[in-house]
Amino acid sequence: LRKDGWYLIISNHMSWTDIVVLGHLFRDRLPVPKFFMKHELIYIPLLGLACWGLDMPFMRRYSREFLLRNPHLRGKDIETTRNACEKFRHIPTTVINFVEGTRFTEQKRDAARSRYRHLMPPKAAGLAFTLAAMGEQFDSLINVTIRYPDNAETPFKDFLMGRVKRIQVRIEELPVDEALIGDYFNDKQFKRGFQEWLNQRWQEKDEVLEGWQSGQAPLPVAAKSGEESKESAEANSAN
Repeated sequence: LRKDGWYLIISNHMSWTDIVVLGHLFRDRLPVPKFFMKHELIYIPLLGLACWGLDMPFMRRYSREFLLRNPHLRGKDIETTRNACEKFRHIPTTVINFVEGTRFTEQKRDAARSRYRHLMPPKAAGLAFTLAAMGEQFDSLINVTIRYPDNAETPFKDFLMGRVKRIQVRIEELPVDEALIGDYFNDKQFKRGFQEWLNQRWQEKDEVLEGWQSGQAPLPVAAKSGEESKESAEANSAN
């Protein structure tokens, strides 16, 4: 990994603590990270202003029902992604995307009818657009899986109170394949293939998280089939 390169990180989202964890793990290894953040976070005292000052892109997330009532707002999140990517082209950057769009809870999982046991369904559109806009510029794609084994219920509160003693993180560096760069909005075949690729990555994450929970982390599907990523690492980080 290089601090003068361009990288795209995708990760599951368990807690606001994820931001601290990713920042700590990559602070001396990658360029300054840029998070795609929910617009509501801009109103959090200090944090929102700091993120705005660091030029983090804030995304507005609308429900399907809201968009049906306000169709003129459809595609606003993609417009924000487009503007952010234009800025990121000119200086080494790490783009971090929590592609689930929200923090995981069992209640949200059930409401979304997620096929996964420990994850929300991934949202492909923003990620696909980022790759289309900057894919050739990214040195690699970094796939991160995070879990707080002893603090699953309130990880951020426990983190602030010094109760988090163990964090499980898996980091996998993947090449940005040409097959991941295409017109997600107008090419139905590419869209279907991209969604299948992302769903496969999330299935692998789900297996890793299930393995951690049961006490034995399985190899990812890609490793089982003999395909090799550039680098795969598993780390335990203590607070």
